[in-house]
Parts: sequence; C-alpha cells; structure tokens
Amino acid sequence: MRNRVVLLLLLFLVFIVFLVTAAIFNVRILLFFTTALFLSLLLYYSVLTIAGLYSRLKYQKVPEIDHYPGVDILIPAHNEGIVLQDTIEAMVSIMYPGDLQIYILNDNSADNTGEIADAFAATFKHVHHINVPPGEPRGKSRVLNYGLSISNNKYYCVYDADNQPEPDALVKLVATAETYEDAGGAVGYVRTQNESKNWLTRMISIEFQVFQLLMQSGRWQLFKTGSLTGTNMLVKRSVIEALGGYDPYAIAEDAELTLRITQKGFFLPIVPTSITWEQEPETLSVYLKQRTRWLQGNLYIVEKTLMEPGYFKGKLLVHSIHQLLVYVIFWFFLVLSYVWFALGILNVFYIEYTYPLLFIWYLAYVVYTIQLFAAQAAQRTFTPINIFVSVIMYFTYAQLFSYLFVRSLILYIKAKKNRQMIGWEKTTRFKSK
Repeated sequence: MRNRVVLLLLLFLVFIVFLVTAAIFNVRILLFFTTALFLSLLLYYSVLTIAGLYSRLKYQKVPEIDHYPGVDILIPAHNEGIVLQDTIEAMVSIMYPGDLQIYILNDNSADNTGEIADAFAATFKHVHHINVPPGEPRGKSRVLNYGLSISNNKYYCVYDADNQPEPDALVKLVATAETYEDAGGAVGYVRTQNESKNWLTRMISIEFQVFQLLMQSGRWQLFKTGSLTGTNMLVKRSVIEALGGYDPYAIAEDAELTLRITQKGFFLPIVPTSITWEQEPETLSVYLKQRTRWLQGNLYIVEKTLMEPGYFKGKLLVHSIHQLLVYVIFWFFLVLSYVWFALGILNVFYIEYTYPLLFIWYLAYVVYTIQLFAAQAAQRTFTPINIFVSVIMYFTYAQLFSYLFVRSLILYIKAKKNRQMIGWEKTTRFKSK
C-alpha cells in the first residue's frame, strides 16, 4: 500500500511538472487545456444545480406504506454530555409506528455521557445505554460496527450525538426505502441548528443547503443515485452485512460506504423533507479540525478509487468522478490560479494572452454565487444577511479549502509514510443557549 501511495504521488508530481513545462514553452496549449477543463467543471455543476432545483420543485409527499419494519437508531457518543440530553429528548419524540430501538453507543466517555444515557434508559424501555469496549482503530466506524453486532432490526438509522431530528424524519426515510425495490436505504437532510450564532455557522448552513441538499437532489434527478451523509441516514441491515460492515479505517465512513453500496447495485434515494438539526462548529479552530478530518477521510477514498478496480463503472462512476473533481481537479485549479497570480504580481512570470481568463474568473464567481442563491430559494431561507454572506463566501469561506487540502494532504502522507493510523478527532460541541 505504501508503494502505491508513493507511485500515486509521483504521478501527480509528473503531471504538475508537465503543466509547468507547458506553461513555460507553450502557454497557449496550457491555457486552452485548463480553460476547457474548468469550463467543463462549471458546466457540470451548473447542470447539477438546475437538476436539483427541478427535483426540489417537483418533489411529492412521501407515500404511506402498510407496514413499517423495525428500526434501530445508533448514536455514537464520546464525551457528548454537553449536547446528549437534547439529542435523546428529540429521539424519544420520534413518531414511528413500527418497532423502534434507540442505542446510545458510549465510546469510553470520561464526562457525564453515561449518566445521561442511564437516566433515559431507566425511563424509556426502548432506549439502551451500551458501553462500547475499547479497541483500535478508534472512531465512528468501529463504534457503529459494534452497534450493529448488538442490534437486529431490518433497518438501522445513524444520528450523530448533537442531532435533533424532526418527529417525522424517520417515517419518511423508511417509507421511501420501502417504496424502491433496490434501495439500500435512504438519505435525509441535515440543517444547521446554530445557524444564527455567527458568520461562520451561517456560511456552513448555506454550504449544506447547496452541496448536501441541492447537489444531492441534482444527482438523484439525473443519475438516480445519492450519497450517505453520516447522520439522518437509513441503511438496510442485509446490505451492510453483505458488505462486511463499516471499514474501520475510513474516517469519512459515510462516503466510503456510499461507494460500496453503489458498487453492489443498490441506490440511496434522497428524502429532502426528512430533516434533522445539527450543531456546527462555532469557531474557526474547531471548523479547521473537523474539515481536516473530513478531507483526510476523502483522500483515503480517492486512493481507494484510483488503486482498486471497479470504481469507474455504472452508477459508481458518478461518485468516483465526484471525488476526483472535488479533491483533485478543483484543488489543482485553485493552486494554479494562486501561483499564476503571485508570479504575475512579482513580475517573475508574465504572459500576454488573448484568452478571456478574467471572464472565466467572473463566470466562476457568478456560478458559485448563483448556486448559493438557488439553494436558498429552494429552501426559502433568503434573508438580507444571508444574501450578503452569499456574496462574500467565494472570497472568504470557499478559499479556506486550499489551506485545508494542503494541511490534510501533508498529514495524510506523513501518516502513510510512518505507517500510522489516521486518528479520529472528535468535533468540539458547544452549549446550546
């Protein structure tokens, strides 16, 4: 595996050297290549936006079904005392006509997580406090695998320990999954509970409206495929058992499981009206740690898609290309634009060209901002402050991606070089007011 990683990095460096050489000796070829690729990227996301809007506008009510099979709710919890009481109160308020069992999977917490779980387990017979044995690798995947081993209903539904699902969220997921014969489960929508806390939480909320709902709806409309979101997600037990459970080394366990479910021929319908409310990072330091973990997890998935056969076939092609677009090609364009800008400012490397690159930059900004507005229009979350935040997000929030990618890539390569497991870093919670 180490040799494969080194080979992949060498190929990437060769590609970069080739482009730099082309820039020096044949600028027009480089400009044509990058312009065509970038415009294709913008076109793809524009089509997804339109398809997502169409899907949201034509979305019909979730059909009712005659029988609601049993569901196990799995809640991984490690030092979640600050938010857990509100979470379990929301869980016991879920309206579900079938058998519902709620498992709080206490992953060796050192705070009052266990006390809170015990109090609810003593009050509600369908709430269970489960102490997960210590083990390696640490993280959500291992905890979920243990939760699957001590539960037995037809479906399981994952909620993070800071989630507060709406009472009808689970009913809608199950009814949708039961309606489609080849559904491996169903995926709901995650909204930001603390959106109005500050500009950062507001930007995260808008980002989720675009990439976690609008783009999801677009992929479902065009390709009849969806992606698991890590929370408010339903999966058939028979499917996860056929796949051998979660990959314990995947720290972006939702994205990794999505690929394997799709590879087996199942799909994951999107249910935009199944809503859970989640707390998002309120400080930049917490946000950077959370997104570094997410990016490292997705780099692991990129490595798997490139190194293992079968990831570029059928509907799985949509997810594999998405991983490469976001975590390789998009980052390349950002770095190229930064280097080009810096060299031009320093008069180190100046090019006279006739290509409308400035127009393309404006086009990228316009497309990105229209996506933000379109998502808010579909979700009816337009406010004066949201409009202002959307206008500046391209220059602020979106640009953090480059720093996060470089930081994550360095840590990922370092861990691979030293044969270390990439550690799971829990997201810090904040007290609700």
